Amino acid sequence: MSYAVLSSLFLAVDGAIGIGVGVGVAVIAIVAAVLFGIIYPKNYQKKLTKQLRDFKSETDKMLEEANAECKALKKEAILEAKEQELKLRNEFEKETREKKAELNKQEQRLVQKEDILDKKEDSLLKKSEEIEKQKKDLAAKEQEIKKTQDKINHQHELMVQELEKVSQLTKEEAKKLLTDEILEETRHDVAIQVRNIEQTAKDEATNEAKKIISLAIQRCASDHASEITVSVVPLPSDDMKARIIGREGRNIRALENATGIELIVDDTPEVVILSGFDPVRREVARLALEKLISDGRIHPARIEETVAKVKKELDQEIKAAGESAMFEVGIYGLHPELIKLLGRLKYRTSYGQNVYKHSIEVANLAGLMASELGLDVTLAKRAGLLHDIGKAVDKEQEGTHVQLGADIAKKYNEKPNVVNAIAAHHGDCEPKTIEAVLVAAADAVSGARPGARRETGTNYVKRLEKLEEIAGSFGGVDKCYAIQAGREVRVMVKPEQIDDAQAMFLAKDIAKKIESELEYPGQIKVNVIRESRCVEYAK
Repeated sequence: MSYAVLSSLFLAVDGAIGIGVGVGVAVIAIVAAVLFGIIYPKNYQKKLTKQLRDFKSETDKMLEEANAECKALKKEAILEAKEQELKLRNEFEKETREKKAELNKQEQRLVQKEDILDKKEDSLLKKSEEIEKQKKDLAAKEQEIKKTQDKINHQHELMVQELEKVSQLTKEEAKKLLTDEILEETRHDVAIQVRNIEQTAKDEATNEAKKIISLAIQRCASDHASEITVSVVPLPSDDMKARIIGREGRNIRALENATGIELIVDDTPEVVILSGFDPVRREVARLALEKLISDGRIHPARIEETVAKVKKELDQEIKAAGESAMFEVGIYGLHPELIKLLGRLKYRTSYGQNVYKHSIEVANLAGLMASELGLDVTLAKRAGLLHDIGKAVDKEQEGTHVQLGADIAKKYNEKPNVVNAIAAHHGDCEPKTIEAVLVAAADAVSGARPGARRETGTNYVKRLEKLEEIAGSFGGVDKCYAIQAGREVRVMVKPEQIDDAQAMFLAKDIAKKIESELEYPGQIKVNVIRESRCVEYAK
């Protein structure tokens, strides 16, 4: 292999290695050259040398292009690196400025806080100095006060000794005497205050009670008086009396046997009177007789059939009346037997007042008063509706209607409070609840109002005469008058025999005697009047 060829190969290899491009081509060329040198004859070496020169020129050209491209890439990379450096430097400077600004703000805040703390510290120091000064002043004043107190105590001891000499009493004896006088004066003052407080409380309680009762009466719009059960049956003509009596009196006997009511057929024109103590049986007899008169067929078989039919109808009416009263008042859950007994009160009267309407009125009054006082309205209404339930059976059983009513309520599982209210509404036992007291008050209000109850003329006159007789039986009474339908008695006394203090006791004595000797609905006011007159003539 010639020197020129080897030189060319080494240059080619050096160029390829220098730029890092065409290494594989150079290796292949070297291998090929070696092979050609070994394998091919020398006459082909020239041809190969030419090819190598061509290859070298191409390689040089490629190297130039690669160097140019490397320079361009290097320049571009340098520019890009500078741009990135500039960008990072700007961001760093920006962050630095922001952090510096934040640090400046924090530094300002810290400076302000330090100023505030310095001011507070100065203020605390001033206050501390003032407190120390005040302590010193207080200590000085305390010493002065102590000296003054010692002086006062010494003067007090001297004064006490002087007083003991003058009064000839020891300190303990004077203290006891003074305490006794103060206690006596205090007792007197306290007694006067207690009496004034009691009187004020009574007046306020009375006014409040009147207000509540008047509101309840005003809101309760039930009738004051109820109709008395009708016991007189009108007849279309006097000829009907003979048909009612029947042949040999068989019709009237059949009617009396079927109803238990006595029929009085007298000379009163076109009227038959029914007499009997049981209001329900009397109502059965009245309805049956009216049906027989309107039908015209009057004979024993028809009478018994009509009476039986009327009894069934009346039982239904009684039950409906009881349910109506229960719904009107607004209570529920009554035992069916209590509802029937409540309906029977529709045919029961007391002093001319219908007990059924009276019971509804009492329930409404008690409920309204309980509502005003914030009590149990349902309990008050329930007890008020059932308070006279004993009057439904008092004609058939022994005992007062109060006792019978309490037993009936207990029998049908009414609450103990309701039973107590029924038993206590006339004062027969002690009321256990305020609702029981309200029921008693509502019962008195319903029965005592003018026009709520009516009496027969004879009983009315007898009661008025008895009332005046009781009031006039006391000594010193000049005149007495029963007024306001017997609900007030006005007593005139002789002023030379009865003074003002005795007049007060006379009113109480008359009231007690009326309570013990006279039966009456509601309450009676005893008004004792003492009048002094001085007369002189000018001549």
